[in-house]
Amino acid sequence: MPEYIIALGSAMWLGILTSISPCPLATNIAAISYIGKNIGKTSSALFSGLFYTLGRTLTYCVLGLILVSSAQAVPRISLFLQSKMKIVMGPFLIVIGIILLDFIKFSFAGLMVSQRRQEQLARSGMWGAFALGVVFALSFCPVSAALFFGSTFGLAVAHSSRVIIPSVYGIGTAAPVVAFALIIVFAAHSVGTVFKKVSIFEKWSRRISGIIFILAGAYLILTVNFHLFQG
Repeated sequence: MPEYIIALGSAMWLGILTSISPCPLATNIAAISYIGKNIGKTSSALFSGLFYTLGRTLTYCVLGLILVSSAQAVPRISLFLQSKMKIVMGPFLIVIGIILLDFIKFSFAGLMVSQRRQEQLARSGMWGAFALGVVFALSFCPVSAALFFGSTFGLAVAHSSRVIIPSVYGIGTAAPVVAFALIIVFAAHSVGTVFKKVSIFEKWSRRISGIIFILAGAYLILTVNFHLFQG
């Protein structure tokens, strides 16, 4: 049980880290702009934020259900994951850490939704916010793809969690949007200040997380691949 709780906490942190990384942050800013249109309607702004969260959460829940179920259903894949997951996880964590530290540069962004399409969804009320959550969840870029398909998927497989861990990750990816929705409702003038602080927090948290990923990956390689530190 303690290991599963740690896995849930890790999934939540990975989701939050995804949401404030540069590429996903752009989609969340678009969502915040949409919610900001309801600034004069407290309940509408709050429900828009919740429906956006629901859209992202359900999307990652479905992806997790499909991916984990498929991995467990195919004997060869299931056997590989059970026997080789720890071996490949070390190098993979190092690659994710390198990406988080910006040592590898990518010249492309995730699949972005056109401004026109965003406006069309914005006119659809709270269900438009739900649709934005779904579409933005599927707009993977290098960082979000690495954190979801690598770390979160690995956690879900390790704990046979088809729904809960991917869902917690989804909630984490939308948490800042809900937070900004509350700020828009109760203290709109503070949005700019909070956003600057979030940007600073993202910079340092991504660097620290990147270092932790590399150290964890190196430790796994030394212990699993080379059998060091084992007694």
